[in-house]
Amino acid sequence: MRRYLDGRRTFLRGAAGALGAAFWADRTLDGAVQNVNTNSKPSELRITDMRVAVIARAPMTCPILRIDTNQGIYGLGEVRDGASKTYALMLKSRILGENPCNIDKIFRKIKQFGGPARQAGGVCGIEMALWDLAGKAYGVPVYQMLGGKFRERIRCYADTTESRDPKEYGQRLKRRAEEGFTWLKMDLGIDLMEDVPGTITRPADSSVAERSTVQHMFTGIELTPKGIEVMSSYAGAIREQVGMEIPLSADHFGHIGVNSCIRLGKALEKWNLAWLEDMVPWQYPDLLKEIKDAVDIPILTGEDIYLKEGFEELCRKRAVDIIHPDLASAGGILETHKIGDMAQEYGVPMAMHFAGSPVSCFAAVHCAAATENFLVLENHSVDVPWWNSLAEGVEKPIVNRGFIQVPEKPGLGVTLNEEAVKQHLLDPGYFEPTPEWDKERSWDRTWS
Repeated sequence: MRRYLDGRRTFLRGAAGALGAAFWADRTLDGAVQNVNTNSKPSELRITDMRVAVIARAPMTCPILRIDTNQGIYGLGEVRDGASKTYALMLKSRILGENPCNIDKIFRKIKQFGGPARQAGGVCGIEMALWDLAGKAYGVPVYQMLGGKFRERIRCYADTTESRDPKEYGQRLKRRAEEGFTWLKMDLGIDLMEDVPGTITRPADSSVAERSTVQHMFTGIELTPKGIEVMSSYAGAIREQVGMEIPLSADHFGHIGVNSCIRLGKALEKWNLAWLEDMVPWQYPDLLKEIKDAVDIPILTGEDIYLKEGFEELCRKRAVDIIHPDLASAGGILETHKIGDMAQEYGVPMAMHFAGSPVSCFAAVHCAAATENFLVLENHSVDVPWWNSLAEGVEKPIVNRGFIQVPEKPGLGVTLNEEAVKQHLLDPGYFEPTPEWDKERSWDRTWS
């Protein structure tokens, strides 16, 4: 019996070895690399250049980055809307010669050059382009490298042009629902009633517009009972048009004091809004918590926060009900994914802000697909007639019945339509060489 078992084991080992050799020789060795760019090994990829093309009014100024490599493949990224391309170009010398697949290493090297809102644009744009490059090198979509996807398509809400007539604005929002959008957002600001007597208390020598560069708590602007009633009635007229069933968020209230925020929030409770956005600056979590604890409508902020730490403080203090990062300023794709996962541990969902070209859009789409507690993604461009033409390789229209399909192609899955982009450039030149930035240097170390 012992000899039988030993002989059987020997036979099976030999058979398995023969089969394995044939399998590896004939199929798997080829299959293992069939999706990998093999001009040379991904481990031998090196960054050789970074170039920029700036698109105007898409819906805002959008600098698109292209990071080139020694293997002929490139990655696309985007500096946040309204930010200078210089935020990215100043970092070029710090990434030349690096392997773009080492995304986290490069991000940690350059993240010190980011800051709140647009100041983070260069760091985040480069990070996006690195993910696009790595995905192309290994032949997989970005969402797969983040751990896979939770959803096949991404729910969107669309920015909608404001009107002082609530019935007209309500009709515009109702048309959004008829177009297939399952989430709506309106602007509800004190600018609507600046000329209505008895609605706003403010210093006599200043206008609402003049005080818009001052943080909310320091403007001296407060709402009167009449002003709160006017704004609440405005929201009610819109609810009458769109119904109570669809989520309806509100933003751009104006730079009013904390007490006015609370009194207005209480007056809006009966309209069951999905969230009140950026009522005071995110840098004041204790004030946000004061508003949140007093008002029975979800409080949201986050589009100007850079890196996970600021979001974690808001979540830990229970200062917000929903976070709202913009991937192009939060730190890029991986950092925003980490932000979402962190918030989920506190029971906080994540909506996402976005205003830019299809490049940044699909970076957000991949992140949203891979983040479990994601709610909805903003899009400012559904009314820009040429926005879809900027992109190739993805389903059109990009926002279809209120959703964006998650691409399955490697990297971000989107390429640029060169002719369409050239028609909408802010500056002359389409991804021209930038040798003047190759040797920009300084002492970057932040520790001794």
